[in-house]
Amino acid sequence: MLETERHRIILSAVQERPVVSVSDLCALTGASEATVRRDIAQLHVAKKLRRIRGGAEAIAPPQFVGINARPFAVNQVINIAQKRAIAQAAVDLCEDGDAIIINGGTTTFQMVHPLTTKRLQVFTNSFPIAEHLLKQSKNTVLVPAGAIYREQNIILSPFDEDGSRHFHARRMFMGCRGLGPLGLMEGDPLLVQAEQKLIGQADQLIVLADSSKFRQRSSLLLCPLNRIRAVVTDDGIEDRAAQMLEAAEVRLIVAPVAAADRKSRVQEE
Repeated sequence: MLETERHRIILSAVQERPVVSVSDLCALTGASEATVRRDIAQLHVAKKLRRIRGGAEAIAPPQFVGINARPFAVNQVINIAQKRAIAQAAVDLCEDGDAIIINGGTTTFQMVHPLTTKRLQVFTNSFPIAEHLLKQSKNTVLVPAGAIYREQNIILSPFDEDGSRHFHARRMFMGCRGLGPLGLMEGDPLLVQAEQKLIGQADQLIVLADSSKFRQRSSLLLCPLNRIRAVVTDDGIEDRAAQMLEAAEVRLIVAPVAAADRKSRVQEE
């Protein structure tokens, strides 16, 4: 790649996100770390970006950079009965003393209520999960370093070192944008980056996905099906979705939804 092309990609990356690490820019350009650092230094001198430790930042970043994800308050009322049943089945997999990771999301948030009876070490990038467990339980709670994205209520960091690398979990519990034959899907690169870091810190990946998620798709793949140990879903799952998981040797856990709750649920559009 020519130098001018690398510079164009680097400048585009720092405008998309306020801060970009050297390793991210290496992945984007295919260049070595030494080359990327030299490019950053040249662009810094030209006053096109600002060089910082471990990366670069925009000179005039946008006031607020959002992520491609539906707000927490919107998602919270969708398929709530299914999410409660799924969350209870997920917590049933935990034993006192376990170290677990819980990724931010409205399905995983429903785990907080049954978790009040447990004593676990919980690492989470969800601000409301951390807050609830601190106030209502005796679980040990750890959170990563980063910025709180208010609409999604999650803590994300553009840097490699956010504290998550020092935590090892028996299981990670996470939701997703969609679930298909190629694997888990998400809608934003920053989410994918954060979630892949967390997945790498757990022995087992447990996906919490209501049955509607098997019909949804996104352009970004998070991980293949063979990385998933189990999927916890509701009893609305279609046969073909169950067969897909069976073919990939992913354990399927179905959480029944009470008839009364099913009538009162809010369907996802």
